[in-house]
Amino acid sequence: MYGVSIVLMENTNVLVAGAGIAGCAVAYWLREQGFTPTVVERAPALREGGQTVDLRGAGRTVIDRMGLLDRVRQVTVDQRGIAWVDARGRRRAEMPVEAFGGRGIISTDEVLRGDLSTVLYEAARPGVEFLFDDTVTGLVSDADGVDVTFENADPRRFALVVGADGLHSAVRRAAFGPEADCVRPLGLLTAWYTVPAEVELDGWYLMHNAPGGLVASLRPGRLSGEQKAGLSVRTRETFDRRDLEAQRALLARHFAGVGWEASRLLRAAGAAEDFYLDTVGQVRLDRWSRGRVVLLGDAGYCPTPLTGLGTSLALVGAYVLAGELAAAGPGGYAAAFEGYERVLRPYVEQGQQLPPSGVDGYAPLTPLRIRLAQASMRWATRWPMRPMMERIFAKADAIDLPDYSVRGRPQMSC
Repeated sequence: MYGVSIVLMENTNVLVAGAGIAGCAVAYWLREQGFTPTVVERAPALREGGQTVDLRGAGRTVIDRMGLLDRVRQVTVDQRGIAWVDARGRRRAEMPVEAFGGRGIISTDEVLRGDLSTVLYEAARPGVEFLFDDTVTGLVSDADGVDVTFENADPRRFALVVGADGLHSAVRRAAFGPEADCVRPLGLLTAWYTVPAEVELDGWYLMHNAPGGLVASLRPGRLSGEQKAGLSVRTRETFDRRDLEAQRALLARHFAGVGWEASRLLRAAGAAEDFYLDTVGQVRLDRWSRGRVVLLGDAGYCPTPLTGLGTSLALVGAYVLAGELAAAGPGGYAAAFEGYERVLRPYVEQGQQLPPSGVDGYAPLTPLRIRLAQASMRWATRWPMRPMMERIFAKADAIDLPDYSVRGRPQMSC
């Protein structure tokens, strides 16, 4: 149990940038600890849909401590496992959910990113102000707080600012500098979107590798009649994040002539309302805070989807950050940020370790590397591969979560 030293201060308002998993989770915990969070989100409404994310390890424990585990399990996606298929759709390797006790590549609790965000948003919303269709444009800190300017809203002053706004964080850019100094691209682009359910998946996440570092995938959605598609390509091409047609054309160039369902997925990309293409990269920073500004989740330590731990890092990070702020008292933010780093960084460093072979294991460049990758998956549940795989999957639990009692509203000065 943590002791608390209460320091009197007038302003307990905290701005959280980003209404995704990390942002809604930290808003919930800050409110529970007696702070007054405001959440600003660039999108005009809560982002729905998205691909499935893994609820595992310490991340699942945090959801349980929020009292939301049963609610999340009401919206989980029924998946039987992952299988790798060739150009004709024949299975070359597979890993069922049961292979590692529900802790493998596909976990027992798989939930669409948008569904998890919605559950967290609904839990956080009472007593929390949400500003949609807006973003942070400037931060000016002094000894007593942070003056924040927005794209649309009037300027406001906060005690602290939490950047939970993802890989391309506006808060990180304003407080830490250009994205190029913070993000390490892995030379991989990935598109995610929803397609009609025209392929029989029988609950399986199917993945096809083609030479040149190409990956086409399909996995079950939660709603009847829809599936979740993915197209990935090994390239360091740049693209305009606002030009969706150019992004679709980029994928069409790379996937022309690729087998399995690639042609159908390319056609479906043109009609998908939730089509989203982005770079795959890791955020590596020596510190996650500067003055009264602190980063959370992908904004501060994105591990990439290849690790399967981004959701766990976001949920655990939100819990630890709010807990350390409450433990230090509202005037002890500097000590709280130090505690946040001390408790969380070892967990993040493990979580950012890529699987064996890294990007090449996910998107091999040559036919030989594709065959070797599939062979390794066939051997994953046997000796000598199994102990190594178990160590990889155990990273989700590699933290002793502190017990932060809810402190109640911080004392205010008169």
